[in-house]
Amino acid sequence: EKPNQPHGRLPVLVEKSTDGSPDFVICESTNIERYLARTYGFLPADLKQVALQEQLRDLTTDVSNRIIGYAQCKSKEDKSEFFTKFEELFETLIKVQTKLLKDNGNTGRLFGDKLSYADIIAYGFYMNLLVSLVKIKADIVDVIKPKLTPEIVKLISAVETDPLVEKHKSRGGSLVAVVSA
Repeated sequence: EKPNQPHGRLPVLVEKSTDGSPDFVICESTNIERYLARTYGFLPADLKQVALQEQLRDLTTDVSNRIIGYAQCKSKEDKSEFFTKFEELFETLIKVQTKLLKDNGNTGRLFGDKLSYADIIAYGFYMNLLVSLVKIKADIVDVIKPKLTPEIVKLISAVETDPLVEKHKSRGGSLVAVVSA
């Protein structure tokens, strides 16, 4: 019922009161992500730390939008231009994530010592990039894998094996297996 939803768009999160009636309704995927991250403790109380994690999420979104732009291009020239822009921004993301991981003691966590919003976003990004986007660009794994630093591979492994994620992970297989092959 898209027309009946806030902004006429999906996805929508509906929380219900004890009597089953809608108590709280929000839309927009990133808004829902952030709300759930706050609700379940994946974002810290410190607003500056939250801003750093959300900033990293926004960079990840920009990189994702570049590959989506690539997929939508019709001409070889446009595809080449978009993929070059994607690679440039992807390199920035790799550098930023690797620095954060090193600065955090190379624990496999971008921030702190427990699973965070930023960790989950990074894992989802790499899962989407290396498993799902193969349909758009068959050689994407060959382009991306060599750029992944040992710190990022450790992050992927830490998230994938975290008990909070492991029990909810899709049956799509192991991302660690993809990046380690």
